[in-house]
Amino acid sequence: MNGWAHHLIIAPILVPMIAAAVLLFFDERKRVTKAMISLASTIILCMIAIILFRIESGPNDFEGVYLLGNWAAPFGIVLVLDGLSALMLLLAALLAIATLVFSLARWHGVGAHFHSMFQLLLMGLNGAFLTGDLFNLFVFFEVMLAASYGLLLHGSGPLRVKASMHYIAVNLVAALFFLIGVSLIYGTAGTLNMADLAARIPQIEPDRRMLMEAGAGVLGVAFLIKAGMWPLCFWLPTAYSAASAPVAGIFAILSKLGIYVILRLTMLLFGEGPSAGFGATVLLWGGTATLIFGTIGVLASQALGRMAGYSVLVSSGTMLMVLGINDGAISSGALLYLVSSTFTISAFFMLIELVERGQDAGANVLTVTMEAYGDGDEDRLEEGEGVTMPGTMAILGTCFAVCGILLAGLPPLSGFIAKFAMLSAMMGTGAIGVPPTPAVWLLCVLVILSGVAALIAMTRVGIRTFWSSLENVVPRVLVIELVPVMFLLSLTLALSVQAGPAMQYMDTTIRTLANPAVYIDAVRNAATVEGWKERTAPGTEGP
Repeated sequence: MNGWAHHLIIAPILVPMIAAAVLLFFDERKRVTKAMISLASTIILCMIAIILFRIESGPNDFEGVYLLGNWAAPFGIVLVLDGLSALMLLLAALLAIATLVFSLARWHGVGAHFHSMFQLLLMGLNGAFLTGDLFNLFVFFEVMLAASYGLLLHGSGPLRVKASMHYIAVNLVAALFFLIGVSLIYGTAGTLNMADLAARIPQIEPDRRMLMEAGAGVLGVAFLIKAGMWPLCFWLPTAYSAASAPVAGIFAILSKLGIYVILRLTMLLFGEGPSAGFGATVLLWGGTATLIFGTIGVLASQALGRMAGYSVLVSSGTMLMVLGINDGAISSGALLYLVSSTFTISAFFMLIELVERGQDAGANVLTVTMEAYGDGDEDRLEEGEGVTMPGTMAILGTCFAVCGILLAGLPPLSGFIAKFAMLSAMMGTGAIGVPPTPAVWLLCVLVILSGVAALIAMTRVGIRTFWSSLENVVPRVLVIELVPVMFLLSLTLALSVQAGPAMQYMDTTIRTLANPAVYIDAVRNAATVEGWKERTAPGTEGP
């Protein structure tokens, strides 16, 4: 990677940052202008993410290192683009376009500075995906959190304010843990550059290594809170269900940020050497508890918003268990599952608002009561029974069914392909070819049961919503709201059609992560721009 393509590595941070700053100069009454600027910035960001994703960087050809300020690592700020970070950049950009377009129907105008906060959220996410040192990871993490506070409060309302206060308190604690963990790591290792830290860990004395691992454990708590691991996850379903639909849609990737950082640091710092396997047991059993808790929550939820929130926990629990098992073949399928589940949950959050517009809370309670105790007149045919479903409800029902198929992991969509890839590796028919351990059997059973639970819950709610509703109100849905939902669901269809290339990309990404020496050498040996040094060297500016 060279020339203009090399400088594109910093563009995913600069583009939303500049857009957020420019948007602050426009009055809130110029909502159309602000919306167009924000949309243009997000489209440009998506195009950049696609270009970076298409740039080939195989497991033995690592060139995506960008030295900010032309300072060599570990003294300067380093951005690193590899298969995993490119995948997360593209995932965030596609979600951003869909949720932003959805918000243009009404949500972007119900509060101040929506577009600026949205762009700052993208800046923080992209910076966290690209950064190569823990200090700047903390900076981008805080930028992302600050923007998410405002976005969660967007739209006001007592329920949203209450959930936001809990969200802010929990994430402030997470930020404190982050700062303490980073301080302990720097005090023992003397560096925060990830590549340099990975090279120094084997050389640290055993007593100091224990303190460093304690710091890594404290740091891990911060990201396990963001990933939603049990018992640190009780805030997540309430906060996500209380957020406005487009905000909840983009929040679907925030839990994946925690997964991304844990995966990155686990494979890079603790993949081999004296600290190999550090934290694996916690991830395995914590992920198990999270998956069980999320599955029970999906079954128990009567509100669609809470069901979607618990679906986030099911996704996080599955990923955490895979990280705890630490098997490359299973991890490849888990990466595909991460992408598919994020698209699905984001589309589901936006679809929920469209579906619930035609419902009344009192009618929902009455419907649940009738399900539990029955209706004395349920065998009596009503006049008009069997009338054709209106077109809007038919489209919403189709999208709802697709979301149910994806969440349950049924064929032929990407949810099934991702789970099948994981299950085949667990059963020993994949690349590992060894008898499954008890932990692997447990994950296998829980993945299947979570899919069955999602199928039962979605079928129950779908029948209640579309077939046996007590009302005949057809929700008013705009094309600009329906298209983003269909766009995200079509991406899952594309993943299904292109499952072979997608799995090949995931395999290559996992192999690259499993070979930390490539990452370390690329960062530590990244060359500075010599011509720039010569022009700025002392004595070359003139008399």
